[in-house]
Amino acid sequence: MHILRDENGNLIPHGAHDHDHDHHDHGHAAACDAACGSCEPEGGKCKDQTFALLNYMVQHNTQHAAEAEKMAGELEKQGLADVAAQIKEGVTEYQKGNMYLNIALTLYKEHLKENAAAED
Repeated sequence: MHILRDENGNLIPHGAHDHDHDHHDHGHAAACDAACGSCEPEGGKCKDQTFALLNYMVQHNTQHAAEAEKMAGELEKQGLADVAAQIKEGVTEYQKGNMYLNIALTLYKEHLKENAAAED
């Protein structure tokens, strides 16, 4: 089973499926820990929680979209083109959502740079 953690570290079931990517921890705290070393939700050590989480989400969603595309290809080979078509539509929506998350990530990086320059 694929396990997610919320911002408080609580486990959230995400569904059972096979993956090629790492599933040690899929939550907000893990994203912050990866980017900052440790994360305190109320603006403690990790100033860039939002950056860490957005970056994590883009990468994670990209992996899921690739898995879904692979699944669609397998279903097409099995003669289930109608099922594959629906999955491909879902992949398109993943990609569209990720486009918006990437734009947000880019804008957020710019704000971080502006704030850092203003502090100097």
